[in-house]
Amino acid sequence: MVLRSIKFALVLAWYFLATTAYAQEEAATARQVVEKFQAELIGVMKNGKQLGYSGRYEKLKDPVSNSHDLTKIARIVVGKEWEKLTEDQQQKLVEVFSRLSIASYAHNFKDYSGESFVFDSEEETARGGVVVHSHLVVPGEKDVKFDYMLKEKGPSWRIINIIANGVSDLALKRSEYTAILQREGFDALIAKINEKIDNYSKQ
Repeated sequence: MVLRSIKFALVLAWYFLATTAYAQEEAATARQVVEKFQAELIGVMKNGKQLGYSGRYEKLKDPVSNSHDLTKIARIVVGKEWEKLTEDQQQKLVEVFSRLSIASYAHNFKDYSGESFVFDSEEETARGGVVVHSHLVVPGEKDVKFDYMLKEKGPSWRIINIIANGVSDLALKRSEYTAILQREGFDALIAKINEKIDNYSKQ
């Protein structure tokens, strides 16, 4: 009986810790989501050369997926064209676009020379979102300003757009990808995205 009681107590303790950790994760603010991602990005940068492109890509899979709403971003990127796609095409676009997002981080944040992210401020948007303003300190160079736009997804916040030095990544992609989709079709768009991923891996 004593052994059973101990086991039961241990199970209860584990359950309490697990649910508490989950609740804490649920309660993460938009700023915390951004700062956690930035810290993970810096961590990968510090080991960037040793990891190589493929190593950085693997390390960044979860951080990108856990902080970005990649499905929503893919939908926004193709705009009204999304509704014209079949369910299989929509799934394929999200999958390929997710790989592109991870690949771009693995390519652009490849090494470390003392960089650090600094939080500036945050503000709520009229549509219930939050914009987190921060900047990347690059020793010997001009700081890079980052504005992260986040929306709630279920119990947590997710990044849906990043504006770097006033340039919206989402706007650039939407302009390019909707044009390809309308002019050349879905298969051409997927081929174009795969080509970009391939180029990132070689540079």
